[in-house]
Amino acid sequence: MQDQQFFSKWIERSLPSTVTSSGLLQLDALAGDAGFRRYFRVNAKPSVIAVNSPPKKEKNAEYVGLSLFLQSQGLITPKIHAVNFTHGYMLVEDFGCTLFSQQLELVDPNGLYDQAETELLKIQTATEKAPAIPLHDDTKIDQELALFEQWFLNSLLNYQLNKDERALLDSFFATIKSMAKEQPQVMIHADYHSRNLMIIDQGKLGIIDFQDAMLGAITYDLVSLLKDCYVRWPENWVIERALGFKKRLESRALLTDIADSQFLKWFDFMGLQRHIKVLGIFSRLALRDSKRGYLKDIPLVAHYCLEASSKYPQAQAFNSWFRQQILPLLAQQSWYSDKDL
Repeated sequence: MQDQQFFSKWIERSLPSTVTSSGLLQLDALAGDAGFRRYFRVNAKPSVIAVNSPPKKEKNAEYVGLSLFLQSQGLITPKIHAVNFTHGYMLVEDFGCTLFSQQLELVDPNGLYDQAETELLKIQTATEKAPAIPLHDDTKIDQELALFEQWFLNSLLNYQLNKDERALLDSFFATIKSMAKEQPQVMIHADYHSRNLMIIDQGKLGIIDFQDAMLGAITYDLVSLLKDCYVRWPENWVIERALGFKKRLESRALLTDIADSQFLKWFDFMGLQRHIKVLGIFSRLALRDSKRGYLKDIPLVAHYCLEASSKYPQAQAFNSWFRQQILPLLAQQSWYSDKDL
């Protein structure tokens, strides 16, 4: 209670001169994301969002620095009105309530994805000017893939790998890391999808949740967008859009002399890396953080893993193992459904 009072007092003191309070301060709690941040809409004109972001658990300095950098490159991120790094408090611009994902059934999705890909291209072309950001290298990829065994296999499915299975995964993960290193390395948002894009004034696209940006494979954000963990599109549509984006990369000299088949292979293997990681993350969110709504998104992510791994000889052993050993365990879960896949 005392912390909440301190937070409220800080908000009152920190409201910018361009914002007027609408009577007694009120904080309307908003639905959170997968992190530890808490968001509140402040009753002010224009409205602002107060963020309580625990400094020991969230990357607040990175968020502020990257927000300013992305704005300097022509992208739209929430303006930051005030920051208290010690306590992890922020006052930021209110982007409203319209997520990219909510608009997909209301308008032509191709127009929205054209916008999203245009903004993604801005991120990638800003690589040389970017501030110091971590590398999405072998060490980072290993850390992410380890979540699959720890949280998805062991904790969620109560499945323990034997020696041969661990060797199979180690070999497969080595292939994934090799595919990542083959690609041009660019600035990546690292979670670029329909819930981290917002439709704001005049239909412009605002970008949020970018504090984990890294230097990584050129197909990483593209596959996050087109093989979205929350939105399913036909495979042919995904391939068509991926190759369309490849042409845009070539026109900006971000990609040269790469066959379509090679680009799609990179795209699929980065999708495998991301989705294998996400199986661990969604399991952790459900079990550790009591955010059990993420369980319903696991069937689509598992489907992506099987779909991509069925295409390539280097992934056949993983595909067979997952299909024979893991899929039956998933099918036994009360929350599991594959009717929409």
